[in-house]
Amino acid sequence: MCANQQPPQNGPQAARRAALLGHFPPPAARLRLRALALCGLGLGLGLSPVGAAATVFGPDGRAPVPQSLRTIADKIGTIHDPRSRSVCTAFCVAPDTVATAAHCLFRTVEETPLRIDDLTVRLHGSRATSRIAGAKRSAAGANVLAGSTRLSVRPPIDAVRDWALVRLAQPLCAAGTLKISPRPVEEVMRLSAEGRVYNIAYHRDLPKWQPMLARSCRVRRDFEDAPWKTIRRDFSEPGQLILHTCDTGGASSGSPLIVDGADGPEVVGINVGTYVQSKVILLNGEIVHRFKSDDVANTGVNAQAFAAALATFRGADLLASSRDIMRLQDALAVRALYKGPRDGRYGVALKAAIEAFERAAAMPITGLATRPLLTAVVGESRVVTGKLPSKGRPPTRQR
Repeated sequence: MCANQQPPQNGPQAARRAALLGHFPPPAARLRLRALALCGLGLGLGLSPVGAAATVFGPDGRAPVPQSLRTIADKIGTIHDPRSRSVCTAFCVAPDTVATAAHCLFRTVEETPLRIDDLTVRLHGSRATSRIAGAKRSAAGANVLAGSTRLSVRPPIDAVRDWALVRLAQPLCAAGTLKISPRPVEEVMRLSAEGRVYNIAYHRDLPKWQPMLARSCRVRRDFEDAPWKTIRRDFSEPGQLILHTCDTGGASSGSPLIVDGADGPEVVGINVGTYVQSKVILLNGEIVHRFKSDDVANTGVNAQAFAAALATFRGADLLASSRDIMRLQDALAVRALYKGPRDGRYGVALKAAIEAFERAAAMPITGLATRPLLTAVVGESRVVTGKLPSKGRPPTRQR
């Protein structure tokens, strides 16, 4: 989506309308995502983006990445959809894996989903690009692990689930990876007070298409006219929410929030969007007038929300063909666990069926379509209930 900003609607006429028609209820909140469509400008990688809004808290502190941080910039790149011309930031977490925001792949419940088989990743300073693993065989979905594929940007806002891990067809991350540091939000706030939290991201509102550094990053709970007790009610899982003031622009979704640790840079979170509030006028319970939205803070997902998932994802032997995924769908359908289409595509229904099988088999719950899982599902007994035989009692063989 573009900036989603509404034109100012205030002044004497609006004031009279407010007095006549109604009252101000609590501010209406939403999350404005800092990525997606380039406003129909037809921009591509390497072109100079123009005309896009930025969220700046005070003087714009964004600056080119200094030479001392270029080793970090080389581990950061873009994830790009050629059809919608949407662009987000992504960063290396394994030789063949990048992290980004989930909405950069799946959009939100209010939008038409992207075709993730078409997405490409490109790192800073490199001409090489890569699609998602399995994309050539319509199996890209099986090579993505996301906090959610159906994100809500209105209360309850799913910001903390807006993370995704993406396995690439080619290992682009030759320059190395960024360490994930799952620190409590309180510690991240303390580090920000010491001036140690910063962000490196792409910004489509700036004249050069390059990663930029934002050091003006404070992580807080309370903001002017927006106390934490009000903010937390708008989010589904506020405990792992990072509210920060790094200056951002479009395409910065999916960028890392970084601190300098004892052994080098560490990622403490992923930037995903801007939390905004707007006053509205109600008449008979319906909104008849909405005032210009006010930016409260940018939002990020704390690394604690996805660190464990990354550890599992890194070592997973994921299925990379639609044929194997269809075999998995068929086997889970025989057990009455999968009721979706037999289309060879990994989606919400298949993920739920995999989790149900893992739960019944007392396996770790991952929801991942892996080769060991396929072997387990196909090789176990043909009991269609999905409940596996208890240990110590062999399955009954059918003759």
